[in-house]
Amino acid sequence: MSKIESFEFDNLHPGATVIRSLDPLVIEKPRAPIHIHTYGGESPFFRGLSQGKLLATRCNTRGCDAGKDLMLPPRVYCPDCLEKMEWVELEKPDATVHTFIKVAYPGAFNRLEIPSILISVEIRGVSTLMMSVLREGEPEIGLPIEPRFNTTSPTFTILDLWWVPRK
Repeated sequence: MSKIESFEFDNLHPGATVIRSLDPLVIEKPRAPIHIHTYGGESPFFRGLSQGKLLATRCNTRGCDAGKDLMLPPRVYCPDCLEKMEWVELEKPDATVHTFIKVAYPGAFNRLEIPSILISVEIRGVSTLMMSVLREGEPEIGLPIEPRFNTTSPTFTILDLWWVPRK
């Protein structure tokens, strides 16, 4: 068992996530055949989820129209000027459900609970919508929500983030 940034991973267990590198984040998921995936420039986003942080990106290039917008899901490069984006932590995001769908029969390889509620998350100050999961409560458009994170045994996937109604 190895310890990486306060997380312990039993890499000998058949269902374990194997960490091959932290920068960039490279994980191995047990499958046949073995699938190795790198997050490249998006590594900070997935590392952030494992630490309970929601990270967006913003362009800091002078004169770029996209410079005032935060983007989530994050972009490594600005879609307008193609320069590298800056990482910004969203602390206590003011988020609501933009739209939702209840999924009773998901496709193959689904790892979500069935049924599950997929939501488009609208966050004040962020110019893009993010797809995610509502794990508690009944969905409705405009419902105030807050993020939750899997920090005890992270998978280093988007499934380490879900949303619940704001208290």
